[in-house]
Amino acid sequence: MRALRVCALLALFAACLFPQQEQPQPQQPGPGGPPGGGNPPGGNIPNTGTPGQPGGGRPQNPFPDTTQQQQRFPEMQRPIFLSGKVVTDEGVPPPEPVTIERVCSDGRVRPEGYTDSKGRFSFELGRNFGVMQDASVSTADVAGPAGRGSDPFGNRGGSMGPGGMGGFNERDLMGCEIRASLPGYTSSVVNLSGRRLMDNPDVGTIVLKRIAGVEGMTFSMTTAMAPKDARKAFDKAREQMKKKKTAEARKELEKAVGIYPKYAAAWFELGVMQQQAGEKAEARKSYEEALKADAKYISPYLQLAILSAGEGDWQAVDGATDRVIQLNPVNFPQAYYINSVANMNLQNYEAAEKSALEAVRLDEQHRWPKALHILAVLQANKGQHQQALDNLRGYLKFNPGGSDKPAVEKDIARLEEMLKGGTTQAQPNND
Repeated sequence: MRALRVCALLALFAACLFPQQEQPQPQQPGPGGPPGGGNPPGGNIPNTGTPGQPGGGRPQNPFPDTTQQQQRFPEMQRPIFLSGKVVTDEGVPPPEPVTIERVCSDGRVRPEGYTDSKGRFSFELGRNFGVMQDASVSTADVAGPAGRGSDPFGNRGGSMGPGGMGGFNERDLMGCEIRASLPGYTSSVVNLSGRRLMDNPDVGTIVLKRIAGVEGMTFSMTTAMAPKDARKAFDKAREQMKKKKTAEARKELEKAVGIYPKYAAAWFELGVMQQQAGEKAEARKSYEEALKADAKYISPYLQLAILSAGEGDWQAVDGATDRVIQLNPVNFPQAYYINSVANMNLQNYEAAEKSALEAVRLDEQHRWPKALHILAVLQANKGQHQQALDNLRGYLKFNPGGSDKPAVEKDIARLEEMLKGGTTQAQPNND
């Protein structure tokens, strides 16, 4: 039998480092009906009665069926506004704007808005236009340079509400909560279940608590020391980025670092713009300037890893991701994933497996399913065929639309044959 394909060993970085397809969104059930628009329970009862019976041949139902009424008169969907503030456990606003996320019973994380410089937030639920997640977050649909400006780690935002209707009803909020997202911190949550449409929009205070043993953050402490003019230019740049006015934003960032050369966050944002424009050498220099100003700033390390991988410098990728893992071992499954790709290309298989296992463990939202694929390859090559089979099935479950699906399905069939026939050795794949 033939072994599994090893895309990382062939250094096909674009195919192996970046998964190809975002998970399909689960269908939301309409009021009174199951997903997919099927018949509701108790509605459209098959005609099994005797012709001539009351009800057009249907058996008489002694219990009134209100489901069809609910379908004809669905609950009204209305805009829901939420406001509040975020503070750290020291009672002060976060050092940087943080993302407010909505998490519901389906497990998906939806960015809703940002806090301002004083930690306050206000938004209409579901209308998260322009909200881009931090580098700690990603989806399976990645194709370009990393960084918030290009949605590297991918913005799943932009949805208007359940079914794209542009509003919510009280049922939509069941099992939902909002929280603040800042790597290195845990957040208290606000439960939205039972919330009524006319309730006071102020949900109170969300508290961020620092995680012990975490040094690296996605914000830089140098920001607090920036002169007023530099901070003003940086804030203006962010506003221009939201409006997709990249040329104007870039000028403001260049102004900010000109006034304050240790402005790590401004150097990082400038590097993202340069990377998007294909100016890789300039982007690398900007990221290095950011790290020169603040060596515990996580985001530039991730970007340097992406740049180095594109150049096939796997040793540099390993070094950059190792540094992220040392600084923050709990919030960045993508660092472990990218590290596993680097170590596979360096033929450090034990280190690659260790990183892939940790990526899978930390990736509770399954945004980096390719780690399961890498883990399966490593396990199959060690003769752990059942574990490899389970992980390949998991990979297809969380990345069902990937361009490599046919190849993975063949690998699954080979593994099933091996297990059925008791084969213990895999032969090289010459396809």
